[in-house]
This record gives sequence, structure tokens and C-alpha cells, in this order.
Amino acid sequence: MRKLLLIVVFLSVIGGLLWWHLRPQPLPDYGPLYREYAYVSNGKSNTVSVLDLTPRPLPRFNVIKSIPVGANPTGIAANQKKNEIYVVNTDTSNVSVIDAVRNQAVATIGVQGKPFFIDVSPDGRRAFVANSGSANVSVIDLEHRNVLGTIRVGTSPGLARLSSDGTLLVVSNRGDDTVSVIDTDKLVVRATVPVCRQPEDIAILTVDNKAFVACPTAGQVAVIDLKIARLLTLLDVGKTPVNLTLKPDGGELIVTNFDSDNVSIIETTTNEVGSSYLIGTHPARGVVTADSSRLYVSNFGSNSVAVYDIDNGKVIASLPVGSHPDALALSASEDYLLVLNSGSGDVAVIEKRSPTKLEPGEYALLTMTQVGLQPNNIAVKAFLMPSPQGK
Repeated sequence: MRKLLLIVVFLSVIGGLLWWHLRPQPLPDYGPLYREYAYVSNGKSNTVSVLDLTPRPLPRFNVIKSIPVGANPTGIAANQKKNEIYVVNTDTSNVSVIDAVRNQAVATIGVQGKPFFIDVSPDGRRAFVANSGSANVSVIDLEHRNVLGTIRVGTSPGLARLSSDGTLLVVSNRGDDTVSVIDTDKLVVRATVPVCRQPEDIAILTVDNKAFVACPTAGQVAVIDLKIARLLTLLDVGKTPVNLTLKPDGGELIVTNFDSDNVSIIETTTNEVGSSYLIGTHPARGVVTADSSRLYVSNFGSNSVAVYDIDNGKVIASLPVGSHPDALALSASEDYLLVLNSGSGDVAVIEKRSPTKLEPGEYALLTMTQVGLQPNNIAVKAFLMPSPQGK
């Protein structure tokens, strides 16, 4: 009997030590007022799903609210200075303003024809919306929630992206193969630069006064000198370059080539294509970690996400997700990757963890959360709730 008791005690101790070693590690204590949400625009549901990423001590990743917005929401952006989210509704030609504290739509701002993309100034006071159906850009005063002005650009503008200092706006005009460079202080077009066929995605390297513009039809990336507003060169990459991801250190630009199943690496200093790597079937979008060590790529055609080690130049993991993964976002801590699956209408959550003997993998699919129909874009907002009055 004594031996049996000793064995039970011994096994209990060993079990406790194993549990302690393998238990989920909580995130740092951010305090009771900390909130972190992911906002997902659902193109065919006319809603925005709000996912709870707040540590308590671990995130739940559940949908806490479904917010009705306009028809066919596409572009979405978070204000870094205010607790607001902005959603572009393409088929109703307006922008919904979401209060992140209450998680409800509090205003609707009319713009012009078929808006698609929105970017917010670094000071949080203005937003710029590319109106693909009316060949112009709407400038929104976010303090007063009205349109401050409208700037005429080229035909079928797709994206209107701000430089990191907010002084320039670069617009890709898909219909006439040009790029408009706008002075955001004077709200005038400084120059119109001819580039390659049907330009779309844009990456801006503010410190070097350069813009990189992807042209999927041409299989090229245009490099523009923003200081003199002139085309520097056209770089041949893979077939159908659809997404540009600039490393945080600015040294390299990663191009996802949808129909070549690879990524091209552009050296931004020399404006040269350094190398290309197979990444998966029909890569769609990419996101890079803050330390520039990892690239995550959604493979639209193989229902997976590739984890690419930038320093070693190789894919170190390929994780199955839902149907037709597209947009990606990292949590504030970068311990979690959110993957929008446009075909299955859900969000896959991939966890980055410390490998153990029992679970040697560095990445794992943690959960899948159902959202709306055809989710297409995502924005993450982390903030502190207003303190209760009198405290």
C-alpha cells in the first residue's frame, strides 16, 4: 500500500511538472483597460466582424460583434491616433466610421464612384480614398467627418497610399497606366508618371524618396523617384505580381507573383531583382515581422500559409488553413497570425510558439473562427479603453 501511494505521488509530481512546462504561456499583463481587436470586412455580407484578440490571459479569437456597414465593404484601415476604424463600401460609394470603444458604426461619409481603398494620415486627421469609378481621390476630414476635397487623377485608380511622413500620396491608375503623385498639404497633383500596364499595389520607401508599383498584367514592378516624379526603371519579376511587402528596415521589397508560384526579392538600394523563391500555389499576400526575420505568405491556390525565413532564404513551414486564403495580419505581439479565408468565410489563427520535445514545430494552427461571406481585408487595433470617470 505504501509503495502504491509513493508511486501515485511520484506520478502526480511528474505530471505537474510536465503541465507546467507545456502549459500555454500567457502574454504580458497589459492591464484591465487594454483592448485588442481585429476588424474583418465581409464583402458579400455587408458587415464587419470584430474578433477579440485581448489577452485574458490568452486571446479568445471569438467574434464579439458583427457590425452592419454599406454594400460590398472592401478597404479597411485603423486610425493610429484615434480609436476608430474606417471601412470603404464599394457598391454604396461611402465610408463607414466604426467606434472601436463601442464597436459600432457611428457615421457614414459619402465619397464618389466605386471607392476601393483607404489610407489614413500619420497624424490621424485625414483619410484618402481612391474612387475607381470616378477617376478621383476623396480627402476626408476625420475630425469633422466630411469630405474636405476631391482630387482628379487618372482612370480607374485602385490604390492611394501615403508616404510614412504623410507628405505625399501615390495613386495607381489602372485604366491609363499611370501613377499620380499628390502633395497632401496643397492637395494638388504634383506629377503624373507613365509606368507599366495596369498598375496596382504600391510600396513607398520614404527615406529614399522612392515608390515601387506592381503591374500584374506586365509582370513588372515600376520604380519611381518621388523627389523629381520620374520613372527610374521597370523591373521584370514573375507572372502576375499582385502584392508588395516592404521589410520594416526598408532594405528589401518582397513581390508575390500569383501565377509564378514564387516571390521575388528586390534590393531597394540598387533597384535590382536579387533572387526568386518558390513559395506555394498562387501566392496572394505577404506580411513581414517587425524584426524583418519572417515572411508569411497566403497561398490562395493551395489553401496554405508559407513561413519564409528571410535570412536563410527558405520556406521553413507550410500550414494548411481554410479555402482561398488571402489577406493577412499579425497581432500586436506578433505571436499570432490571422489569415482570412475568402472561400470558406473564416479566419485561421496561427500561433508562433517555443518548440518542445513533444511539439517541435515553431508554428501551429490554433483555431478557425467563422466570420461573414467573402472576407477580404483586415485591420488590427490595440488601445487602452477610456478610464471610468472619477478613477
